[in-house]
Amino acid sequence: MFKAANVGSVDRMLRLIAGVILVVLPFVMAIGSPLALYGLPAVGAVLIFTALVRFCPAYTLLGLNTCGRS
Repeated sequence: MFKAANVGSVDRMLRLIAGVILVVLPFVMAIGSPLALYGLPAVGAVLIFTALVRFCPAYTLLGLNTCGRS
């Protein structure tokens, strides 16, 4: 399903932390904007997903890899 992992450990932790913050932020801050209410959690969910599967399609397109050499 996914190609080789291209998200390293540090990148993975940062994605998880940022993802959780973006998912929770609109509800904690009571932001009324629909863009913030739906957009931030959507971006956060993508960050969490890419951290869990250790693969980022954007990294593939840009030729990036934060994993150590295999």
